[in-house]
Amino acid sequence: MILEEVQALLTVKFGEQIILATDINSSPPMLTVPAAQIAEICTELHTNEQTYFDYLACLTGLDNGPDERTMEVIYHLYSIPYNFQLALQIVIPRQIGENKMTEVPTVSHIWRTANWHEREAFDMYGIHFSGHPDQRRILLPADWEGHPLRKDYKEQDYYHGIKVIY
Repeated sequence: MILEEVQALLTVKFGEQIILATDINSSPPMLTVPAAQIAEICTELHTNEQTYFDYLACLTGLDNGPDERTMEVIYHLYSIPYNFQLALQIVIPRQIGENKMTEVPTVSHIWRTANWHEREAFDMYGIHFSGHPDQRRILLPADWEGHPLRKDYKEQDYYHGIKVIY
């Protein structure tokens, strides 16, 4: 299957508005899709016999910074039987403030590996995955303050009385 066939399949299933942008120069080719529909799109790409993206190779967060006011989640999918790779990108508003989290639907019910990837994105970027079965930190202690890969992150001076040297 080639990228144009995947685009056509998604357009027929979800309508013209489902593809917000296409980047054929990225590796793998990338489609930008609406964040609110990411779980539905991933379910279709996973279960459709024409695509069968059976492997979520990577899911990562990206912070575009306070000036851009956006964050991204990028999903790298691989169809083992068809030897085809595809990246999906969602762009989401960047929430500012300690009690506000950027939130996107989980895909952990589609690919089990998403469970760990989403926890890492939550831990490092503060992106909350709604419907995730176990949304908690994975790399840092549970009581760590902030999310270190956010561009406005300020490390805490002390952690349990120990000076945090950076």
